[in-house]
Amino acid sequence: MSIAEKTSTAVAVTEGTPLDRFVRGGVIPAHPLALTEDRKLDERRQRALSRYYIEAGSLGLAVAVHTTQFSIHDEHHELFEPVLSLAAATAGEYPDRRPLLVAGVTGPTQQAVAEAEIARSLGYDLVLLAPYGTNDLEERDLIDRARAVGEVLPVIGFYLQRAVGGRYLSRSFWQALAETPNVVGIKIAPFDRYATLDVIHGVGRSGRSSSLALYTGNDDHIVMDLLTSYPTQSQDGTPLRLDVVGGLLGQWAVWVPGAVETLRLVGRAKSGDRDALDALIDLNPALTDANGVIFDAANRFVGCIAGIHEVLRRQGLLEGLWFLDAHERLSPGQLEEIDRIWAAYPELRDDAFIEEHRDRWLS
Repeated sequence: MSIAEKTSTAVAVTEGTPLDRFVRGGVIPAHPLALTEDRKLDERRQRALSRYYIEAGSLGLAVAVHTTQFSIHDEHHELFEPVLSLAAATAGEYPDRRPLLVAGVTGPTQQAVAEAEIARSLGYDLVLLAPYGTNDLEERDLIDRARAVGEVLPVIGFYLQRAVGGRYLSRSFWQALAETPNVVGIKIAPFDRYATLDVIHGVGRSGRSSSLALYTGNDDHIVMDLLTSYPTQSQDGTPLRLDVVGGLLGQWAVWVPGAVETLRLVGRAKSGDRDALDALIDLNPALTDANGVIFDAANRFVGCIAGIHEVLRRQGLLEGLWFLDAHERLSPGQLEEIDRIWAAYPELRDDAFIEEHRDRWLS
């Protein structure tokens, strides 16, 4: 039995405010962008993806993030607002389990604030503030940017790995960001254990660790990030332990019922359930291997978005591998590697769940 089959169609917990739900933690897929062959928005399949994520039990949807393709923020595509609007409208189809809506915003302060204002006007709850497009800014400028965006919507900080447009950010930066009013969480995604610890220790020293939700974005280290209680210290030396409460992940754009089950098992394991811990230890290398292929780690992640699309294409949710950037594609050998992990780890897949609901989602 696959990990996805162990989880029935889940209902996201909707008690409390959106911020309450975010702090408790959950599964937030990074939403891909469905395009037609002529690179226009495929609204039918874009809605189907949102419905899939919601009905699989996701806490929320993260839209206009890296997996959606950062080019969506380029004005000439005229897609940022329409794509956010479509996800919000689809979320409105589920009033009894309405997902959190997280908008990715990028660029220098003026652009980021303007994008956050669009998101707020469409009913979004939070913004994921990406460092993409900020190479000319100093760390202190990024803090000012976060403060300005936080006046529009609560902010999730984002440590994005450098291979896909991120940058090195110091431990002192993460402390300063965590100290910033209206920063409510951090997505930790440098794909680097040392850099991950910089975030942990910076948050620990901020004095606000109990007010911030940590989410993993380390797609190469999902299970262990969720299982680990990280030791750190407050600024006065008081010992602390910080936990990652969920994931906001490109990997969780596929095989979502399994992601929901993984997080459930983590909760059980941390409560002392040895069977749950054993299941997660078995899952860890399989999921890391599969992610390495889907994200194209062998080629420095060049084919990571294409890999996600290929999985969704095989499952009938996307029609083809079409991207805003005409040069975006699977890397040489990546398709054969996807064939390998497809056969090697059927327990990770959710083919039956998608097959059962796909026609309705596409209607």
